[in-house]
Amino acid sequence: MANEKHINRRDVLKGLSVGLAAAVGGKGLCFAAEQAGGIYSRQADSGIYTRSAKPAWVSLVKGNDRRDIVYGALKKVEDQVVGAIGSKKILIKPNMVSTNKPLCATHVDALRGILDFLKPHVKAPITIGESTASRAGTFDGYVNYGYLALEKEYNVKLVDLNKMPFVYRYVFGKGNRPLPIRIISTFLDPDMCIISAACMKTHDRVLATLSLKNVLLAAPLNDGKKSDKSLTHTQGKYEVNTVLHYNMFHLAQEIFPDVSVIDGFVGMEGNGPVGGEPVDSRVALASTDPVAADITAMRVMGFDPKRILYLNSLAEAGMGQGDYDKITLSGTPLDECLCKFKMSKHMVASYGRS
Repeated sequence: MANEKHINRRDVLKGLSVGLAAAVGGKGLCFAAEQAGGIYSRQADSGIYTRSAKPAWVSLVKGNDRRDIVYGALKKVEDQVVGAIGSKKILIKPNMVSTNKPLCATHVDALRGILDFLKPHVKAPITIGESTASRAGTFDGYVNYGYLALEKEYNVKLVDLNKMPFVYRYVFGKGNRPLPIRIISTFLDPDMCIISAACMKTHDRVLATLSLKNVLLAAPLNDGKKSDKSLTHTQGKYEVNTVLHYNMFHLAQEIFPDVSVIDGFVGMEGNGPVGGEPVDSRVALASTDPVAADITAMRVMGFDPKRILYLNSLAEAGMGQGDYDKITLSGTPLDECLCKFKMSKHMVASYGRS
């Protein structure tokens, strides 16, 4: 059925089995389930299944034209990006949490930079899809932010992912009890290459919104009557270890971007992800390792990535590279891109600076 009205037992059991793999421990969330294909190795001393992430490449480009630096960042990791796409369908997922506040949304010229890069490599139609949290609806944002022009300029189709089929999974709810949540099936499609076209901005619960969060928190359905997105952070609003970190780590077992593009031409600081102030940072990042990309963006913003629970946990689980020495940066030197973003007022008490 296109939209399941009742929880499917198979989906619930699958979601619960994945959920049981995530447990709180140590510095982050220990990953304790052996995955298919033998990519995890057993540690003789602890019995925990772990894997080591491969070295990562992240491009970082600073410049005076948003479209150009996004394109340039992708060109510097061209072989990796083309390899990640392969023969898959392509979904470009912009960030559009609100449909009427341009600073909080992915700029249309950032999407043009991505599409300019893809044009010689991809002949099949490309989907630009978003599942806004706004009650106004995704197409309201497409109109307000000038996205409609992209269908005429490129071989793309704009889609409201909130209108797509969904399945049920579990997240952690109040009291850490299992809470069923509707997940848009598009994000679970193994034949879909997801390009996260993220903004560089602060957040009032997990410090920053970058390429991973852009996809992970887009996956829950908002059907216009009820938004399941809020179910991922139903407790611990302004704490370092808010449940949102655990739920993002949990969802990442099945939902993960293939390519990260982070538009920081004009970032957002302060009370993001919607009400912050502009930062003239003039950078763009790209990578096929979203963990490495987000960690690098955190460093650009002046934050310590090792204090961000979900990022640190994904790195510990081998789902991306978190070791600075194993992340090769190309393009503009990091020290020429550093800023000092002000964090949300709600995060100051937890992280110690404004």
